[in-house]
Amino acid sequence: MGSAPSLPQKSIHEFTVKDSKGKDVDLSVYKGKVLLVVNVASKCGLSNSNYTQLTELYNKYKDKGFEILAFPCNQFLKQEPGTSKEAEQFACTRFKAEYPIFQKVRVNGPNAAPVYKFLKDSKGGFFGSSIKWNFTKFLVDKEGRVIRRYAPTTSPLSIEADIPKTVGDV
Repeated sequence: MGSAPSLPQKSIHEFTVKDSKGKDVDLSVYKGKVLLVVNVASKCGLSNSNYTQLTELYNKYKDKGFEILAFPCNQFLKQEPGTSKEAEQFACTRFKAEYPIFQKVRVNGPNAAPVYKFLKDSKGGFFGSSIKWNFTKFLVDKEGRVIRRYAPTTSPLSIEADIPKTVGDV
């Protein structure tokens, strides 16, 4: 038993993740929103520019049906060593993040969070499927499908050109 392949998920809305306090969050609450999913780390050289620009993007588009989902991850040179709560405090206090910071996850390897397996399967390609570094970004449409994947060095503001096409005037 159990050898039948599970049907691949078609949408990010089919997943449940945990918030920084460990409570379940059903991602179907984000149906109808354009999402930017990012793996974050407090001690990364990219933190300052990324967090600053993520907040800027969020403030600009949050009322137009755009949401950022941030997943702290400690898999890259242990740059998110603290607890999920500490990761959240860092983002919210230092960078005024108002978007959700979820529980710390693994994004690579056999214990990767299912939602990350889905994201990587949707957009592997040129990058290979594994996440290379902190602040890899996935743009997800209102139906929960991944439309673009961006490298860690791609600044959030440079993604802005791709947002209006998907957000629409909600």
